[in-house]
Amino acid sequence: MSQPQAAVGAAVPRVDARLRVTGGAKYAADNSPDGVVHAVIVESSIGRGRITGIDTRAAEAQPGVLKVISHLNAPKLPPVEGRFPPGKPLRAFQDDRVQFFGQPVAVAVATTLETAQHAASLVTVSYDAEPSSTDISVADAAGETQTYARGDADRALDSAPVRLETTYRTARNHHNPMEPAGIVAHWDGDRLTVWEKTQYVQGTVFTLSGEFGIPPDHVRVISPFIGGAFGNAARAWVHSVIAAMAAREVKRPVKLVLTRRQMYFTVGYRPAYEYGLRLGTDRRGHLTASTHDVRAESSRYETYSESVLVPGRMLYSTPNVRQAYDHVPLDVSTPWFMRGPGYASGAYPVESAMDELAHELDLDPIELRLRNEPAEDESSKLPFSTRRLRECYRAGAREFGWHRRNPEPRSTRDGDWLIGMGMAAGVYDTMRSEAQASVRLDADGTALVQSATSDMGPGTATSMSQVAADALGLTMRQVAFRLGDSLMPPAPVHAGSQTMASVGSAVQDGCDKLRRQAITLAVNDRGSPLYGVDVADIVVRGGRLYVKDEPSRGETYQRLLARNDRPHLEVLGSYAGPSGPEKFSLYAYAAIFAEVAVDARLGLVRVRRMLGVYDAARIVNPRLADSQAIGAMTGGIGQALLEHTVTDHRDGRIVNANLADYLVPTHADMPDLKAIFIDGQDYEADPIGVKGLGEVVIVGVAPAIANAVFNATGRRIRELPITAEALL
Repeated sequence: MSQPQAAVGAAVPRVDARLRVTGGAKYAADNSPDGVVHAVIVESSIGRGRITGIDTRAAEAQPGVLKVISHLNAPKLPPVEGRFPPGKPLRAFQDDRVQFFGQPVAVAVATTLETAQHAASLVTVSYDAEPSSTDISVADAAGETQTYARGDADRALDSAPVRLETTYRTARNHHNPMEPAGIVAHWDGDRLTVWEKTQYVQGTVFTLSGEFGIPPDHVRVISPFIGGAFGNAARAWVHSVIAAMAAREVKRPVKLVLTRRQMYFTVGYRPAYEYGLRLGTDRRGHLTASTHDVRAESSRYETYSESVLVPGRMLYSTPNVRQAYDHVPLDVSTPWFMRGPGYASGAYPVESAMDELAHELDLDPIELRLRNEPAEDESSKLPFSTRRLRECYRAGAREFGWHRRNPEPRSTRDGDWLIGMGMAAGVYDTMRSEAQASVRLDADGTALVQSATSDMGPGTATSMSQVAADALGLTMRQVAFRLGDSLMPPAPVHAGSQTMASVGSAVQDGCDKLRRQAITLAVNDRGSPLYGVDVADIVVRGGRLYVKDEPSRGETYQRLLARNDRPHLEVLGSYAGPSGPEKFSLYAYAAIFAEVAVDARLGLVRVRRMLGVYDAARIVNPRLADSQAIGAMTGGIGQALLEHTVTDHRDGRIVNANLADYLVPTHADMPDLKAIFIDGQDYEADPIGVKGLGEVVIVGVAPAIANAVFNATGRRIRELPITAEALL
């Protein structure tokens, strides 16, 4: 029988909140095994070329310096293949080639951090510099091209009564989590243990085992806490290999933590895009055709791509679509996942263009979207598992007071401030992957659930504990969830909003198995009050097994296990992930509403309030979900108005690689943010009926703000971030 629900759906606090706010949570760099020493990276000062010489004599002469490692004395690593993204991954000190500004070219290892920093500053490197290409606006798109088409978009556009043609541009963005990338590496013979900031415990195992040519079971990765990541810790970067290499060379545990500045060069970023878009409609606003021509920056040594074309392919009913995604290889480090990867960038041009069309057709932006709601996913010809965008629009319009919006731009003022409202839709793929979780019920009636997943902020331990508590019939206090250790059962990368669906389904499976095991033990135990009862008639709640129609007849887990001399019950839960071709189109959806104020004389933009309405199926913890949405809206404000990585194209140097010059939102930038979640579940997606939430909540935020800026000022800004200069 299904269990009564008590924990799932409740807004319970994070189970690890006290640890995090009191300093009890131990992050990667907090680990200091006996004999630990420190490593500091020396970075390249050119954007492309070769190293002609490295002078380490002054550095190595410093007291406390153990070694300076470069390509001149580094051990040769075995060849590696089959990495994602395609290409040749950057490897630690294997040749004299420099492929981007800031590339690690040496590492200084010393007994103290200060000594290692000083030694790194004394290393002199000479180069044979070559011209570098770092500007997407002038570089040739000589890389791979991805295409998609249905119908005949160009012909349909030629005959469309209403046409829109424009180009949108988005700046490169960097992650800037609170916790910088860090690792502590320790060798014991040919076995490697690392304490690493990572969203992918198993992936780090495979990377390090491949880099050093040792079996995966000789690598242990420990990462129980992450101080934010937004995607950039979803792969093992070259600094991790450098730390492990240094530890093996000096035969001591080595700690390496990137500086804030170094975070801008070697651990990924949201790539810049140029997005040419053409839309055609009939005079009633029904889309007939669209073309999407995208140029995306990537590194020259790897080809990174993301789903930037998906929103334009399936969000609206459009019979004729043509898309092309051109990779522009540059002398830069490889881009990587950043919250809402691809979708957050792709929604900006699509949703801005829909707002432009609505203005051109004299239609309400919501009405235009409703007229183009598809009956099925036209990109896959599959039915939607759920699609509650209409409900999102209606709930959002009602709650936000959309009827008060004056459609005439520059018509609403508050003193010197121009006031505008805008909205946009969002979408994100519902990912699921194979996962496992171990579940153990101890004789004291408490349960321990474990999986090698991660938590970069959404509250993984809390939500998994909720699922486990309900499935086992325990209270939250009786359940402990442990994560972040490669010795635990495997889990997928903690990215793509797939953790709840994947690991949560494995937890549900394991707890269901264990509960049934306990019930079977009871009904077969002559000493149990439940002896001989049909297993279907037994429920468990509060740690007590009882007959559903006779609550007084039952016993606790503790009594059952003690009488049977069982110190514990233990099972392995699993979730296989999708099996075979998908039968449904699986996405989460959002409708974002924003109100902005723009200083009429200075061009300053302030977000006054924002509302997000989400179709994300079953919500396990409304408090955590609300936190996810508010955090994503904050990130979207940064994408729309503040964040812009500035590169000096003469050499590839990032000139604002710090939190003084790279602007991110503060509390003053987010005064009134609210989230609403549409009730529902999606059991076509996974056994627990959830959809990913962490990504969709940022998709659509930037275009909603841009559309509000147009409503306020009458100025259509087609480049992010929107600056005061662009509005003057």
